[in-house]
Amino acid sequence: MASINEAIRNMFTTDGETVYQKSLDQDVILVFLRHFGCTFCREALEELHDLFNGHKFDKNCLILVHMSTEDIACKYFERYGLTSVPRVADPDCFFYKEFGLLKGTFNQLFGFRSWLRGIEAGLIKGHGFGTQLGDGFQMPGVFIIQKGLVTNEFRHKYPSDKPDYLKLMACPQSQ
Repeated sequence: MASINEAIRNMFTTDGETVYQKSLDQDVILVFLRHFGCTFCREALEELHDLFNGHKFDKNCLILVHMSTEDIACKYFERYGLTSVPRVADPDCFFYKEFGLLKGTFNQLFGFRSWLRGIEAGLIKGHGFGTQLGDGFQMPGVFIIQKGLVTNEFRHKYPSDKPDYLKLMACPQSQ
């Protein structure tokens, strides 16, 4: 846990503040994304966009962590109407490791469950399938940070898992 607390203090967002500083003013939902070529990453970006446009929670509480360059990331965030959201570029997956987000196994990434959800998200919902833009084995996760401390988290068991962002924000240690 010491490395997570240290990481929170060392994660500078695109607006120049650390995650720690932001969490002192309001609760932060820190979303570690998969690579932008992943259909589940794009599905998550659309869901986050919809939550903010529906005013379910304040866009200022969201911080996105991605494993790409800012140039590439900007194109994806623009596509999903999330350009004003603070972000952390982590192409070496340093912060992913500090938060204990593991690499996926073959079954997690390519098993029946992921294929089935991939068809739903990629084909039926129209998120498509893209080229790998980051570590294709890196698993995502979501962390709620309050006053510099993790109060709730969702660690994906499969890349296809869909966290309940509203429940995570509302109920510490609910998942």
